[in-house]
Amino acid sequence: MTRARRTHKKRGPAPLADKRDQYLRLMAQGMSNSAACRELGINRRTGTRWRYGRKEVDQAGRERTYPPISERPDTDAISPRFLSEEERLVIADLLRAGNSLRAIARQLDRDPATISREVRRNRDPRTGAYHPFHAQRRAVVRRARSKDGKIQRDPELKQFIQRHLDQRWSPEQISQALRTAFPDEPERHLAHETIYQAIYLPHRGGLERQPSTLRTGRQARRRRRRADQRATRFVDPGTLIHQRPAEVEDRQVPGHWEGDLIVGQGNRSAIGTLVDRTTRYVKLLHIPGRHTADNVRDALLAAFADLPAGLARSITWDQGSEMSRHDEFTAVTGIPIYFCEPASPWQRGSNENMNGLLRQYFPKGGDLSAYSAEDLAFVAVELNNRPRKTLGWQAPAELFAKIIATIE
Repeated sequence: MTRARRTHKKRGPAPLADKRDQYLRLMAQGMSNSAACRELGINRRTGTRWRYGRKEVDQAGRERTYPPISERPDTDAISPRFLSEEERLVIADLLRAGNSLRAIARQLDRDPATISREVRRNRDPRTGAYHPFHAQRRAVVRRARSKDGKIQRDPELKQFIQRHLDQRWSPEQISQALRTAFPDEPERHLAHETIYQAIYLPHRGGLERQPSTLRTGRQARRRRRRADQRATRFVDPGTLIHQRPAEVEDRQVPGHWEGDLIVGQGNRSAIGTLVDRTTRYVKLLHIPGRHTADNVRDALLAAFADLPAGLARSITWDQGSEMSRHDEFTAVTGIPIYFCEPASPWQRGSNENMNGLLRQYFPKGGDLSAYSAEDLAFVAVELNNRPRKTLGWQAPAELFAKIIATIE
């Protein structure tokens, strides 16, 4: 049986952001759709979709509506020195009432030249009347116009960057090399983010984008959110690591655990691991069968059943699908679970270190379902009785026992 050849979906043309901006400007000037499309070299149907919007039905039967580009919300924050839509409404009302431009400027606390320029540039070219919403659209289109970037304007700089990209240099490495190559030309010293944008937006940066251009092979930029906007991918989104109490960070209060799974060959078996951040005490979870969310939840309930409340304060885990029933565990035990950011194992440093030690007992590529609960208990005892440098050469079991004695 021959292996099926992998095919890569061919990407379409570069984004038409520049042409959309130009289309809006031409339409605002009173040009017809056909004439604007001829001017820009685009299909007339494309202009019609931009002007009137469109509806599409995907394969699942869901209908999606795309509004006209002139009606799409403008989410970019602008400086208060620019006139707002509310101010344009006031200008229109005062003009109809017969107020002078200077009187309008005084009422809006603006310079008279600002009001004069606004009325002159954004009034209807045919009738001379000032319509506030039409003026707002013209101002938005004018503000959103694009321009060539620094790399596009400098052929030598562009050639230097492209040559190093072809040699598989990263944008950050190229950014540093520019300072050495052009020491007396600070205008050619670019931040690596500028190079990234020129790669992902070739219609502005002019750099060739190939699958091997960046080490990730990514053809489109992955959207990222700020830490306070991120959420887990579970039905119950859970709480992210940035919202943990401050006492978790300093490791002075025991009972805050880090957890994960180590998996066997083919991802068909797993062992759960829990490490106390303060004492480095480890508990191993026996998970018979597949490591489904139900089985992991039950294993966690069993692990915390015999712990006093002072040693069961929180758990930090990654966002693996095995934790999708975290809310049920928390509802039963009252123990909150905090989730790391995706692909951020260093946020569970103690647990990652312990998982490395466990591979001495459970080598990678093996069948972890072959180990019984008694086998896991034996390994946990060995690790907990091993002295640790980070604990002043005390053993986790010794320190854990002292804490239990003080609680009881």
